[in-house]
Amino acid sequence: MVRLSGRSWARSIPRPGGLRARHPRARSAQEPRQPQQPRSPRQSPQSGQSGRSGQDAPRRGPAWLRPFLTGRSVAGQVFLLQVAIVLLLVVAAAGALVLQVRHDSTTEARNRSLAVAETFANAPGTREALTAPDPTAVLQPRAEAARVRSKVDFVVVMNTDGVRYTHPRPDRIGKKFVGTLGPALAGRPFTEEITGTIGPLVQAVVPVQADDGTVVGLVSAGITTENVGGVGDRQMPLLLTAAGAALVVALAGTALVSRRLLRQTHGLGPFEMTRMYEHHDAVLHAVREGVLIVGGEGRLLLANDEAHRLLDLPEDAEGRHVLELGLDADTAALLSSGRVATDEVHLVGDRLLAINQRPTDLEGGPAGSVATLRDSTELRALSGRAEVAREHLKLLYDAGVGIGTTLDVTRTAQELAEVAVPRFADFATVDLAEAVLEGEEPDAGTSLRRTAFSGIRKDAPLYPVGERIGFIASTPQAHSLGTGEAVVAPDLRQAHGWLAQDQERTARIVEYGIHSLITVPLRAGHLVLGVANFWRSVKADPFDEEELALAEELVARAAVSIDNARRYTREHTMAVTLQRSLLPRTLPAQNALDIGFRYLPAQAGVGGDWFDVLPLSGARVALVVGDVVGHGLHAAATMGRLRTAVHNFSALDLPPDELLGLLDELVGRIDQDEADDESSAAVTGATCLYAVYDPISRQCTVARAGHPPPAVIRPDGGVEFPEVPAGPPLGLGGLPFETAELTLEEGSRLVLYTDGLVENRERDIDVGLELLRTALTGAGRSPEETCRAVLDELLPSKPGDDIALIVAGTRALDPERVAEWEVRPDPAAVGEVRASVTRQLTEWGLEDMEFTTELILSELVTNAIRYGNGPIRVRMLFDLSLICEVFDGSSTSPHLRYAATTDEGGRGLFLVAQLTERWGTRYTPDGKVIWAEQPLP
Repeated sequence: MVRLSGRSWARSIPRPGGLRARHPRARSAQEPRQPQQPRSPRQSPQSGQSGRSGQDAPRRGPAWLRPFLTGRSVAGQVFLLQVAIVLLLVVAAAGALVLQVRHDSTTEARNRSLAVAETFANAPGTREALTAPDPTAVLQPRAEAARVRSKVDFVVVMNTDGVRYTHPRPDRIGKKFVGTLGPALAGRPFTEEITGTIGPLVQAVVPVQADDGTVVGLVSAGITTENVGGVGDRQMPLLLTAAGAALVVALAGTALVSRRLLRQTHGLGPFEMTRMYEHHDAVLHAVREGVLIVGGEGRLLLANDEAHRLLDLPEDAEGRHVLELGLDADTAALLSSGRVATDEVHLVGDRLLAINQRPTDLEGGPAGSVATLRDSTELRALSGRAEVAREHLKLLYDAGVGIGTTLDVTRTAQELAEVAVPRFADFATVDLAEAVLEGEEPDAGTSLRRTAFSGIRKDAPLYPVGERIGFIASTPQAHSLGTGEAVVAPDLRQAHGWLAQDQERTARIVEYGIHSLITVPLRAGHLVLGVANFWRSVKADPFDEEELALAEELVARAAVSIDNARRYTREHTMAVTLQRSLLPRTLPAQNALDIGFRYLPAQAGVGGDWFDVLPLSGARVALVVGDVVGHGLHAAATMGRLRTAVHNFSALDLPPDELLGLLDELVGRIDQDEADDESSAAVTGATCLYAVYDPISRQCTVARAGHPPPAVIRPDGGVEFPEVPAGPPLGLGGLPFETAELTLEEGSRLVLYTDGLVENRERDIDVGLELLRTALTGAGRSPEETCRAVLDELLPSKPGDDIALIVAGTRALDPERVAEWEVRPDPAAVGEVRASVTRQLTEWGLEDMEFTTELILSELVTNAIRYGNGPIRVRMLFDLSLICEVFDGSSTSPHLRYAATTDEGGRGLFLVAQLTERWGTRYTPDGKVIWAEQPLP
């Protein structure tokens, strides 16, 4: 309750005009209230005199309009403000209309000029007229007719040099066109805005193209923007009419509001209303604080209930001097002085009061001051609790931001420990089950491994990181693991269950000064992943129940991140295991290439990059590098399917382009089979490069499907990227693949790679290829050394994509190890072949293989003479195995079968298959080759 004094010190305040304001005295509770006399209709509320007619004042206009035209009244200010707003809106609308009309005119001019130019350029006969002997005679009448019908200002036809054939003014025909012609000469229509002799205009230039796409001429049409306008002139009267109506409505509305305002204030002037508002607003908005209003003479004018309670004021305090209220000297002196005070703390009884004081006469108000009182004793305790709560919330916020920044279990546990120290605990440790570190679900048990540690010092005698810990049943950690509940040990010296864990170590911990512990289980659903321990040593107060709740909330947030990291670790391990199982673990034996390779998975997860080395018939070797777009199990599984397919297709000895065609069809079928499965992703986007190297001819046949080109390092150390047709990525279908034939000198190095090596978010592929060229340059390095140099130069710190790299040093088969004979298409020539083979094997030191080799070649040559076409040729290769090859001009392939007992033949290929390690057929542009390999003794 606010107490107002009923004494006679409430005086009238003189007005600036010399009249004394009528302000009712404050009545006592016993004084009867007099009924208010009705005011005469002729009595002016502003005159301050009863019965005076308004006609005595000088006439300055209608009486009802006068309060609105003066800015000194509230009504006048509202009226002027509303008029200003309406005028501003009118000006803004007019401006917007002008801008819109200008924009619409320009747009219409662009569209019309471009349409006219394109129509005339594509009209029948325009292109033929440009090649006529006199284009002007044919095109000038048409251009003028088109200009008149389309209502543009000009239609100009010109040649590709910009010389006009037509113009509305004939004297300008034959002169250069003024404007931009570059885009139109490039085959694209072009519009521009220029200021010409007829004013601002928009002109369009359109090419006239021949059937083969070449530009044979140009057509330009233009129109001035003012010829397109006119909308604004029709809309402006409507806008002005609406503005006038808005002004009339604003005038009438403001007049009604002002008259009502004058009636409700009963004629009080602004000064009286301001004083009443300031006093009552100070009370109403400070009801939770003590409020004192002191007059200029030092007397207390007003004190609310809170001020009475805080200062213990007497009941009759209002109206008395502040020095007579029994206050302490400092407080009374401050209140009586009226000086400015801000949060001055005074001891009043057993309370600490913060006093703020401001004078009331700073802007012409009544003399005196207003003081507010606040009990800082209670606020101090409340602010302390609020500060603690704020720190806790800040800790939880920082934990949400700082924990789980990576999908690494160990790193996430360390982030939890680092967030808690030193703001919550002096030391923090995290112990996790070993299965969690491997990505698996933890087993029930109390054997954990210390995963993270953070502390204000590094010499604490706690278990070190990496040590396996088996907690006994009496420890808080074992209790948390078993029940899933947090445990607080306020005094470790009395925690007998914890002391029994390791008496020597726990004694050193207590001696070190660590005296309190909170253990919280890391729970994720029904799983308990481990425990988090918070230790206190510097702060003397032990952990309490409120801090236990904070620790539970902190650990609960971290447990989700640790479980997510565990799940990611499991999936990543599965994907890596799958991918490693699908990639080649060892390279097959071959003698054509010296191979060095590297495979590096992406840091974020496994991908679909793969490579392979495939021995082929005739001592040839195939190199394969591929990339399946994406990461994860799907990419790894798709990579395995493609690698298996390449293995199967390579057994057919197909050329690289045909093999990629079959692989493209396979990917298309995979996509088609998985199209109805929403959980399956398409394989489209896979790339592949397939190269076949022949060490005898030193020819390398390469084909690629959307894959980066290979690099070749010459024996002198120079690097080049040969031109190999790119081809579409696998799975698009419908487009053929092309091959490139490369002749590689002996000692050259062929480099195949995936795009993760040369392209990432920080550099473009062209920059990566130049860096690769720099890293590869240099002679005399082995493939392994080349791989090392390339990765040192190009490998990013955090690879975002898989990287596969193969460096193959070329070798040539010694001509002394190649024997070749032409065979006459005569059965008697078989004996000659056997004799030649015997001599050659004796020369090579392979006498033990003479019988089987003669038998194999006799059968293969006999089949070629009997069923094939000439010419027939025999070749023997002495490599890692003895290879026999028979060439003929037929495309028919023999088949292995069981001969019946009555058949005279059909057993030759069966004998060949039994006596050789491998045999098969491959086709050439001139026929086929039947080959057989025998292991060397």
